[in-house]
Amino acid sequence: MQETRQNRIARLLQKELAEIFLGQTRQMRGVMVSVTRTKISPDLSICTAYLSIFPSEKAEEILGNINKNEKSIRYELGTRIRNQVRIIPELRFFIDDSLDYLDRIDELLKK
Repeated sequence: MQETRQNRIARLLQKELAEIFLGQTRQMRGVMVSVTRTKISPDLSICTAYLSIFPSEKAEEILGNINKNEKSIRYELGTRIRNQVRIIPELRFFIDDSLDYLDRIDELLKK
């Protein structure tokens, strides 16, 4: 039962974070940030979000900006989901480079 609640909360966080990043990246032309996966701790206090950033050359710079603004992102997330969860989880962001990895494998297989 606990795992079902974790999955439900993780999907909610993924959806809301994606909408937050969509609104923020509209201002930056040529950059797209998508939330590929979220995991939440069993006590629902820590959310780990994996981000896919396009173009991948700017990934480190954009991730740095996201980490600097983590508190404002958490605040905005809190205003969106405050009626659905008791505790707004602490956010941790990581780059999801699985698409780059798949492209690299395809490149090697074509050779």
